Amino acid sequence: MVRRRPAGTDVASRAGVSQKTVSRVMNGEPYVKEEVRLRVLQAAQELGYRRNNAARTLTSGRTRRIGVVSLGSPLYGPASTLIELERGARSTGYSLSVVTTFEGDPSGVAGAVESLLAEGVDGIVLSEPIDEGENVRVDADLPVLSLGNFPGLTGPGVVISGADGAEAGRVATRHLLDLGHETVHHVAGPQRWWAARDRLAGWQQALQKKPQEWIEGDWSPESGYAAGLRLAKRPDVTAVFVANDDMAIGLLAAMREAGREVPGDVSVVGLDDIPTAAYQWPPLTTVRQDFVTMVRHGLERLLRQIEAPGIATPGHPEPVHLVVRRSTARPR
Repeated sequence: MVRRRPAGTDVASRAGVSQKTVSRVMNGEPYVKEEVRLRVLQAAQELGYRRNNAARTLTSGRTRRIGVVSLGSPLYGPASTLIELERGARSTGYSLSVVTTFEGDPSGVAGAVESLLAEGVDGIVLSEPIDEGENVRVDADLPVLSLGNFPGLTGPGVVISGADGAEAGRVATRHLLDLGHETVHHVAGPQRWWAARDRLAGWQQALQKKPQEWIEGDWSPESGYAAGLRLAKRPDVTAVFVANDDMAIGLLAAMREAGREVPGDVSVVGLDDIPTAAYQWPPLTTVRQDFVTMVRHGLERLLRQIEAPGIATPGHPEPVHLVVRRSTARPR
């Protein structure tokens, strides 16, 4: 004998609520008391209830699936963002379809967006946008969330969210200037990345005078190490803002190898506050971006656009936080 699959009415009966309440909980709709939501979810788990996504798609006209365009990168920022996107989407009853792009991909972001549109997703997230030399337009009447600055992105439902990269650059540079350093040198990220350009702009704005020369890296510790060897040869270099922590860790190694003491001879600030930043020697001063809050707020705005198209979803850049450790000090 085949056992009947549990239905929403069974969950409602077990939880002591209406079937409509069960539907609202399973669809991730707001205005359900937390105690009721937990009771319904517990009843569903006990019964082995599973939502019928195909039926729900037919009745609502939505797939409850969000497409994500992600760079094929193991870096802390993109990886953390993707994890939080998956966690946040699942908590609201949505699933993710991820398309990964790589450096030199001929189709790039535009091709990834087209493939997601063909899947019938309800919205699209662009994670860590880069400049591919031409504007990207999403012609479908579909909400699009960009987690970061993306000039040239156009479409009827574009939402920009995320941390203010320029402010992060300003905060890092001002910290070093406030310590008394006459100027601050910069190791930038790859300039195809809009985030790297924003951090470079923030550094330039904070200097408020003719900027120093800067070195372009590729986000890796190896490129930070190479930049550090160049900067270590210059006795006038007393402070360096590095566009991410991985490059900053490479730069610290180069300074030690060259006999330049950190922070006695050179103060160093990174950006991201990766888990290993606090355990370098010296522990790395850095600017923290709150990926959890950034993704949560961005998803909330995207889902409002999906559920209520045409209603404005104002947002603001997420704050950044200076984390002062032992890699920075007043100049000798």
